[in-house]
Amino acid sequence: MSDLQHGIDPIRLEVIRNALVAAAEEMSITIWRTSRSTVVREILDFSTAVFDAQGNNIAQSARIPVHLNSMSDCLRTILDRFIPLEHWNDGDVIVTNDPYSGGQHLPDIQTFRPVFVDGRRAAIVGTLCHHVDVGGGAAGSYYAGATEIFHEGIRIPPLRLVDKGVLNSGVFEMLLHNVRQPDETRGDLNAQIAALGIGERAVARMAKKYGSDPLAAAMAAILDGSERMMRAALKALPDGEACFVELVDDDGQSDEPIRLQVKITKTGETIGLDFAGSSPQVRGPVNNTPAMTCSAVYYALLAALGGDIPANSGCYRAVTVTLPEGSVVNAAFPAPVAGRMVVNHRIATAVFGALAQIVPERIPAAYYAISYVYALQTTNAAGKRQVYFDIEVGGWGGHARGDGASALSCGLHNNTNAPIEMVEAKYPVTFTKYGLIPDSGGAGQFRGGLGLVREWRLDAAEGSLSTNFERFRHAPYGIQGGEPGSLSRTTVTRADGSQLSLRSKVSGIPLAAGDIVTIETSGGGGFGDPQKRDPQRLAKDLTDGMVSPQQAASLYGAEIEKGAAA
Repeated sequence: MSDLQHGIDPIRLEVIRNALVAAAEEMSITIWRTSRSTVVREILDFSTAVFDAQGNNIAQSARIPVHLNSMSDCLRTILDRFIPLEHWNDGDVIVTNDPYSGGQHLPDIQTFRPVFVDGRRAAIVGTLCHHVDVGGGAAGSYYAGATEIFHEGIRIPPLRLVDKGVLNSGVFEMLLHNVRQPDETRGDLNAQIAALGIGERAVARMAKKYGSDPLAAAMAAILDGSERMMRAALKALPDGEACFVELVDDDGQSDEPIRLQVKITKTGETIGLDFAGSSPQVRGPVNNTPAMTCSAVYYALLAALGGDIPANSGCYRAVTVTLPEGSVVNAAFPAPVAGRMVVNHRIATAVFGALAQIVPERIPAAYYAISYVYALQTTNAAGKRQVYFDIEVGGWGGHARGDGASALSCGLHNNTNAPIEMVEAKYPVTFTKYGLIPDSGGAGQFRGGLGLVREWRLDAAEGSLSTNFERFRHAPYGIQGGEPGSLSRTTVTRADGSQLSLRSKVSGIPLAAGDIVTIETSGGGGFGDPQKRDPQRLAKDLTDGMVSPQQAASLYGAEIEKGAAA
């Protein structure tokens, strides 16, 4: 249906669409300015969105793709299975973090608030924040030993955190009594509630300005417009089938690799993705629910198609995703899922790998494809318990137009760097190294971006380390003849000089004063034959220290004069 068929002037429609996006961004800024934890305030691990009165995602902020593509699924699940729309009241705030009620994983707490105008529901606004801890078997709630979701922290079924404008203090305090950092959790939850108020007022102003019915018509037109653009972008691709397999290192509890297989069938203006052949759900906490898997699929398709398709629920009408029940991409309750980004990133790279067979000029080599999540539980000088939580990144894959970016957030998470000065001021750690890793980018006509090393020393008497890493055994792939990127690794150097190499996913590793933790992330894969690399690019790599003379000679076939690039 065209915009005119909806009865909306196209210019006014565009004004309304941008105003809705602005409302989502206002909510985002509110969380950023009022949150307490470094996870939210510095790493920016949160998202905000505006939904129509039926729960369809209409507009979203420029935050975390894996959140935003799945928040509508969570809201729809709440409406269909728990709290029907007719039971939502003006001033209510509904909260949940349950992956089996449409959520992501337990640290991601979602809140929703209806927007009423003249007694009529006009829209719903929502927020999602990754909280530093929600209990469970490890600080930060990434427990590598989890075998069921009950090991991972407190599950919040969809319920009213605020009832008709009145905070349910009993529920609020129950949540705070089950986490390791209650002050930060309190602050971040209050930031979410405040942001909902900002979003509610912004959308209500629009409804009063344009009228509730015209606003509803505009929202329907926005969804239809994104669907038309998505179908047009798909129609422009060649028809065909492609299959790709990615292997995830392990689930943290065995050495068995996890198989992710996707078959893409593109026909006309539609596309189907079938994950038959993927591994059954695993014992460890890296499983995905359908909402998680579909969010990775939608991200990969939108990233590959490019252009300016507004990301909302309308985009996905032309996409069919088939997920085998009881598999790692569609796990059954009560499978643990806290480390779901281990699999989720690789779902995206599997989709990219299949698309590269259909449109090879559009698809880059694999990026690092893991959120390098780690948490340190320790105490500060005053004896107060603290949880230092951080997320690291790696290198992007090379592509047909240039080298991959180095040590920059890519793909599903879109996180930012936590400044080491801020971390040192707040936690008893001292950073001893932070920089790029030479030779970590896959060789190619266009080189993969470099991974990074981030190293810190524990200054407290003791601590406990947990990690949710990947790429220790299966490196980011190169394409079109490019070489793979580097592998990742984590090393603990004890105060006495002895070293311990850690598995990718661990919990409860004891640390003592003076111990040094070294985290090395993967570089991206290379694109194209390394022998075709522009000599000027290679010379600059040598000058900048991105590539060593040894790699230049062995992988690029470059002749290095004695003393050059030393």
